[in-house]
Amino acid sequence: MLSRDVTIVNDVGLHARPATFFIQKANSYKATIWLEEGGRRINAKSLLGVLSMGIVKGTNITLISDGVDEEEAIEGLTEFITTGLND
Repeated sequence: MLSRDVTIVNDVGLHARPATFFIQKANSYKATIWLEEGGRRINAKSLLGVLSMGIVKGTNITLISDGVDEEEAIEGLTEFITTGLND
């Protein structure tokens, strides 16, 4: 199991379109991926879960990955977030 703290840098955070892109990226990995913020942990492959977090620009989140490609998942999602979530 791996984890990494990441800061959301895109203007709208993980809402609507950026959240959809994030979910698609998370679903490209076999590992189980969790997103944690403010004491809450959700499945990072769940659109409703991600949207329910209300994550805005500047929020620090923790990505947690467990599985065969956990390192690849953490690296890929971290890069995806820090480059703006295709937004």
